[in-house]
Amino acid sequence: MLGTVAVVGAGNVGATAAQRLAEKNLARTVVMIDVVEGVPQGKGLDQWQSGPIEGIDTRIVGSNGYDEATGADLFVVTAGIARKPGMSRDDLVKTNAGIVRSVAREIARVAPKSIIVVVSNPLDVMCYVAMKASGFPRERVLGMAGVLDTARYRTFLAEAMDVSVEDIQAMVLGGHGDTMVPCLTYTTVKSVPVTQLLPKDKLDAMVKRTRGGGGEIVQLMGTSAFYAPAAGAISMAESYLRAQRRTIACAVCLEGEYGYKDLYIGVPVIIGGEGIEKVVEIELSAEEKKMLEVSAAAVRELIEASAKL
Repeated sequence: MLGTVAVVGAGNVGATAAQRLAEKNLARTVVMIDVVEGVPQGKGLDQWQSGPIEGIDTRIVGSNGYDEATGADLFVVTAGIARKPGMSRDDLVKTNAGIVRSVAREIARVAPKSIIVVVSNPLDVMCYVAMKASGFPRERVLGMAGVLDTARYRTFLAEAMDVSVEDIQAMVLGGHGDTMVPCLTYTTVKSVPVTQLLPKDKLDAMVKRTRGGGGEIVQLMGTSAFYAPAAGAISMAESYLRAQRRTIACAVCLEGEYGYKDLYIGVPVIIGGEGIEKVVEIELSAEEKKMLEVSAAAVRELIEASAKL
């Protein structure tokens, strides 16, 4: 039975996420929450009025508070300032940590059994902040990172080889930033290793472009991406809401897996009706392990910095 799903933040990512939730018929009601008066209400009304055209019965409502989302099954958190040209995700820590901390406490108040999907940047740190502030177990606080990074990686590879993205299987691990780890070991085209299809220099270029994928968009249009991030978040939400048990790369707090503890970082997990049902440990090459160590160290440094704010 369809329930209520809430989206915190009615900006580009949040509004797109709300629309995708409705179009995929994942909720009876979508509550879009934002501090700016009139904006979530207006966008929600606009989206709701697209229902008769698209054949959607989902009600989208806007609110400036959380009470309308009482008992919601899932929250997609997009709140926070967006990246601007010249800013790194690290630059966002000070402002967004305070915002996400406040959001997580409100979620715990109105929906203590819900799932939180974090989209706010810097992603891995904001997941950690949300988990600590909400008091939720790691299984119910996950971050949209690897699914987006992997989508970008697959897109760039498909373009380079002139093949369908559907035929490319790949995985990107690590922190959601410049130190992410595209795993060549697990990158194939219809089961054919990509290393047999592209020379090393082209693969290196694909890895570099993937790591800078978000920054490339910021430079082009002056703000962060929103269509692909929203799609990534809703794919995770769908796997939970429909108990699909899909294996998706996303940010999770590791508890010994891959040799790390109390650290949010992107790894493959199985998302089902209980949230994160399993962290999938895969064998990495020596080079991939080294890159993951660098990425983990970068994330831990930011987490420690956020704890002092």
